[in-house]
Parts: sequence; structure tokens; C-alpha cells
Amino acid sequence: MKKRLWKLAGINFDHFHMGDLLRYAQEHPQVEIVGISDEQAPRMEEAVRKGLVSRDKAFTDYRACLEKTKPDVVILCPAASKHGEWVKNVAPYGPHILVEKPFAASLKEADAMVKAMPKASTLMINWPLQWVGSHRKSFELIQSGAIGEVLNVWHFGGNRGPLWHGADKDEKTAAQVAKEKPKSWFYKKSHGGGSLLDYLGYGTTLGTWYQGGRRPIEVTATVDQPKGLEVDEHSIVVARYAHGLSKFETRWGTFTDPWIIQPQPRCGFIVLGTEGTVSSYDYDDYVTVQTSKKLEPHRVAAPAPKAPNQNPVQYLLHCLDKGVPLEGPVSLKISRIGQEIVDAAVKSAQTRKTVKLAN
Repeated sequence: MKKRLWKLAGINFDHFHMGDLLRYAQEHPQVEIVGISDEQAPRMEEAVRKGLVSRDKAFTDYRACLEKTKPDVVILCPAASKHGEWVKNVAPYGPHILVEKPFAASLKEADAMVKAMPKASTLMINWPLQWVGSHRKSFELIQSGAIGEVLNVWHFGGNRGPLWHGADKDEKTAAQVAKEKPKSWFYKKSHGGGSLLDYLGYGTTLGTWYQGGRRPIEVTATVDQPKGLEVDEHSIVVARYAHGLSKFETRWGTFTDPWIIQPQPRCGFIVLGTEGTVSSYDYDDYVTVQTSKKLEPHRVAAPAPKAPNQNPVQYLLHCLDKGVPLEGPVSLKISRIGQEIVDAAVKSAQTRKTVKLAN
């Protein structure tokens, strides 16, 4: 039986991850990239130059792109504060929508995004760490009961900064970073910039996945206040659950980028359960485990994920082909709880008070 060919378009290039997502689409045998769109034509040049799409399929008007190409699936990569706006722009055209992390700039916006989607269309929030072998192995071990009931999750996430790399992790120079910083949305409060909004969702969303979908009772957060910047580059968040405490830390300004050389502290997760612990660091091909039966920390292989869990485009199309719901961090249920914690953290950092989550 011949498999369906999915027509896909990429709209809004605010986030450089669009290049990675289009490459996943290009490599998928069931995908035809029918168009891309951004109001700033130069931002589409890299995708055209790398052969991800032909120049005649690049539009500066998203409506023209949608009307002329009629995609089945749309990838959206707007600034964090614009996710709701862009889902509302695209949803009436009926495609399934994949939004690059974070879910939104607020829980209210996240709920509005869900409401804007037609019933027949799927909304997926992509968390790139979900496709990392070490973090998937941690979840597999937790699910198997290897460390008992999860009590605590620690996450340290970040990199040198969002402007040090582009699509496919192409590295930029210090001069390029200095030039882009004043005009980048990543450093504008009104656009949802800052390390907390950029990275906290990774920890809270995968942390919720590891904790079986449980919600915290309250959240306490603090952020740095860098001189000359209107957003944070460092945040520390503590979430209190009925079963214990978890800590999530975000950092722009790590000494090295974790996909090249892991900085200290290492970027990744440590999970404590009633019967053991497991640590999974970004991009490692193993996790480290302790259990009540084997106290000595030991490595467990974490091979590269297999289809359909190698990347978000592959996974979304698998679920659409099979007619099965999304699971894990990319699902709306888990992503929404992650967003709820982020919202509470933002409020806590602003008020300098602990924030209780609504029942």
C-alpha cells in the first residue's frame, strides 16, 4: 500500500530551529516541502541556499503561501510571545500545526492556541530534547520501575546563548553575536525573551513526563538582572510537589555549548526515585544508574532513537498516518503542565514570592 505524501510548509523564521525542522522534512520520504514564508525575505535565504526549498516557493506573505500551496502540515517558529498570534493566523486554513518550543509566553496564550485549532487538526509542541537518546532511555527506565516512584527531578539547561549558533548548529562569531544582540527578539522582554522562557519549559515539560504527569503544589523562582539587558540570562526555579521538591535551572552563558563540549554543570537531568537514581545528560549515548540492588553507579547504553522517535516531523506524521494521539512532552497535556509551571515561575520571579498553582 502506497503511503500518503504530506505537503508541508514552514512559516515564520523568528527561531533558527526552522532550518533544522525543514531539513527533517526534506529527509522524510513522505514529505514534499511546498512552501516557506517569512515577512523578512533575507531570513529565508539560508533555507534556499541549503537546497531545502526552491526560491519560487518562498513567500513574504503567509496568506499567499497557504492559499497557493495548501499544505497539510505547517511548521511555525515565531518568537515566544507570538505563538498564539501565529496559530490563530494559520489554523483557519485547516493544516496540522507543529510549533517549535516553548508552548507559549503564557498559559492563557497556550489555551487560546488549543481553542483556535479545528477539531480535525492536530497541534504539536516540539521539545527537541525529547528526541535525545539519553533522555528517552531515562524515561524508559523510569517507566519500567527501575528506580521506583519518582520523587525529585533536577534539570540544568542552556548554552552559550541563543545567538551563538544558527540552523544545524552552525557556529557564529563573537562579532556576529554582538551585532545581532540589540535587535534580536531573544533579548526583548515584549517578545518573550530571556533564558527562563527559552529554556525552562524543557525542564518542566520533560520533568512532568518523568513524573507521570503530576503537577506541583507551588513554585518559587528567582532570576538574575544583567546590566544593560531587559531579560534574564540565568534562572533557578524550585517546584514543590506532594511527593517532594524538583529544581529547574536555565542558563545563557554556559562556558561551552553542550552539543560540542559539555559545560560544568553538565546540561541534562538527574532523577531520584524510591529505589534508585538515573542521570541523563544532553547528547550522551548512555545514562548512569544506581539502584537499591546495585548501589555502585553504572552506565546503561542509550542508543540513538529509532523511527518514529528520531525527530518531531517523523513522529507527527507517524501519529497522523496511524491515527493515534501524541504522547510525551509534545502532547498538549504534558506541555500544558510544563507551561503552567513556567507561568508560576515568571510570576514568582516578578513578585519575589512563592506562587501556588490553581487546583
